Amino acid sequence: MSKFWSKVVHGLTPYTPGEQVQMPGLVKLNTNENPYGPSPKAIAAMQAAAGDSLRKYSDPSNAAVKDAVARRFGLTREQVFVGNSSDEVLAHTFHALLKHDLPLLAPDISYSFYPTYCSLYGIECVQIPLNERFEIDIADYNRPCGAIIIANPNAPTGIGLPLSQIEALLAAHPDQVVVIDEAYVDFGGQSAAALLGRYDNLLVIQTLSKSRSLAGLRVGFAVGHPDLIAGLERVKNSFNCYPLGQVQQAGAVAALDDVAYTEQTSNAVIASRTWLTAQLQALGFEVLPSQANFVFARHPRHDGAQLAKALRERAILVRHFTAARIDQFLRISIGTDEECGKLVDALKAILS
Repeated sequence: MSKFWSKVVHGLTPYTPGEQVQMPGLVKLNTNENPYGPSPKAIAAMQAAAGDSLRKYSDPSNAAVKDAVARRFGLTREQVFVGNSSDEVLAHTFHALLKHDLPLLAPDISYSFYPTYCSLYGIECVQIPLNERFEIDIADYNRPCGAIIIANPNAPTGIGLPLSQIEALLAAHPDQVVVIDEAYVDFGGQSAAALLGRYDNLLVIQTLSKSRSLAGLRVGFAVGHPDLIAGLERVKNSFNCYPLGQVQQAGAVAALDDVAYTEQTSNAVIASRTWLTAQLQALGFEVLPSQANFVFARHPRHDGAQLAKALRERAILVRHFTAARIDQFLRISIGTDEECGKLVDALKAILS
């Protein structure tokens, strides 16, 4: 560790992303990437934007992207914030809205970037345990707090809360910001954006990485009351006035507007998830009910780490976590039907 680091850097535990391995014939089911490509309209828009105009700065207000999000959810531009990936949107949210005298509440098993942001920004966080079924129980959040953040559907479990429970959580905490992180919502969840007209304490965050197949483009957004959005803009413009380039903005607008393509590919992922769940259950796996583009599964007679290792030896990558309570689970991204078939065949061989 460098003697030149600031005190906060010494105390950080950085987020560990899934492996990006280059291997011939690899079946890559470890980072929740969409198995289907982006909208052809988005690709065409990005190609058209990659011209001489790149010598100029992009629109710092991201107005076109904000308008596309607003069209999608029936909102105004003032209710939309745009950032360089939902991770950046989350970072600005933690910085602008989640640091208070009372602690932030978050699930103990959830997106592991949340504790990293808390360390980075000096936020006290109380992690609320999931119940014995690995579900978020909103009754457990009925305690004094400064703010709440929940991924819905949750990651890495894939389990989602119905809109009625999100609304109950908002109603129980009218004086605290409630952030709903919806990276996977298009694969079977219910977006809390429908509640924005009734709750000024709600911020919903989404990404174009999953259902829009644009993980490599790095675009995310938040929707909420204009006062919350203004706080995010204040932080963003004190950090980076130009978070999205022209190519990013063009691709994002086209992808957001191509609702039919998003629904088509999301439905294909859901169908594959249903098939894969049944196949895994037939092999003896316990599979948690997923509303995401992955499943979370464990086998009662086979160690999770050993299963992941055996699959890797067959050029199939899945994600294994070492945290308590979930160290026997594998998080398996939904691939194409061919990739899911190869996974099932490999597991049959390993288990036999």
